[in-house]
Amino acid sequence: MAAKRIGILTGGGDVPGLNSVIKTVTYRASELGCEVIGIRRGWEGLTHLDLEEVSNRTRYILPLTRENTRTIDRTGGTFLHSSRTNPSKMKRLPPVLEGRTFPQHQAVKNGETIVTYDVSQRVLENLQALRLDYLIAIGGDDTLSFAATLHGMGFNVLAIPKTMDNDVRNTEYCIGFSTAISRAMEAIERQRTTVGSHERIGVFRIFGRDAGFTALYTAYVTSVRCCIPEYRFNLDHLLDLIMQDKRHNPSNYALILLSEGAQWEGYQMKEKGEADAFGHKKKANVGEDLAEVIQKKLREETIVSDLTYDLRSGSPDFIDKMVASTFAGMAMDCVEAGKSGLMMAIRDGCYQAVDIPDPALGPRTVDVATMYNTERFRPIYAHKLGLPIFLTRA
Repeated sequence: MAAKRIGILTGGGDVPGLNSVIKTVTYRASELGCEVIGIRRGWEGLTHLDLEEVSNRTRYILPLTRENTRTIDRTGGTFLHSSRTNPSKMKRLPPVLEGRTFPQHQAVKNGETIVTYDVSQRVLENLQALRLDYLIAIGGDDTLSFAATLHGMGFNVLAIPKTMDNDVRNTEYCIGFSTAISRAMEAIERQRTTVGSHERIGVFRIFGRDAGFTALYTAYVTSVRCCIPEYRFNLDHLLDLIMQDKRHNPSNYALILLSEGAQWEGYQMKEKGEADAFGHKKKANVGEDLAEVIQKKLREETIVSDLTYDLRSGSPDFIDKMVASTFAGMAMDCVEAGKSGLMMAIRDGCYQAVDIPDPALGPRTVDVATMYNTERFRPIYAHKLGLPIFLTRA
């Protein structure tokens, strides 16, 4: 194989395992005689890059070698840093692009006209200026949606899915999911002692804007009831079950786990702050809202715990480190074979290279009919024979 020059970036929220991808790609590339260029701060590194300005180039471009990646897989986060940048819908142009003309999109939201710029062509120009033959993009459905756009523009792109929500289409597993579940399980088991000591109701909120996989699988291994975005639940029924759990518990306490996007009938999720580059605003804490209802309706004391950023911090567990390293090796197999437009995935429990998901389809969600008991607000534990290890098919 002729030597290739490969770019690699991480976008969106960090998860444990990203550094294992970066290191493995770099090591495998060195064995193949390829060069790896790290692009810092995700897609921002390709929209804000000014190759003529030394400090700017240093900020966004980092050549990767066996020496500077040797120990990075021992920690979490991303060695290349990250951002939530959408080159196809930028709210404002970076200084390096001032004075240039780009396609514009207009949208009206809450009576306000919002103008965004599509600087996809600038990204392509920078990839060509960097003399890259391939780009490996590591991210969730938002980051990979632009990877699909770039592939459609004719550039050689390979994708690696990562997200604690495990909601990227075409794969049963995303890097970061196992560590998140393990940490959530440990946190809930620790906090049982406090909730039980005071005979309270523990309310836990966990990541999951549109998909309830993180809440559902945490509930699966902790035997806690859960509420997910895919099913708008009846509040009175949930409160009855919570009180049944409390009365039947010798320690007189109960626990409930909520995805951040979970809602009950008649409840409107509150959002706050400015929308990010992909149109997402931060959601208010539904756990706090439910706790307030519990205190008013049931006259019970609550403890609210936010299981969010702590789950994505620190080193990856065995599964995330193994999957990350394997996905990285698969991506380099694709480079060696001259393939592009593919995402590294697990399908039917096996490693496969599949099409990068169509952004128009949105995130993958829980199949309520087969995975979630809407009467008991629990995972469905029966009928798992023959399913792949993560209990769902892409």
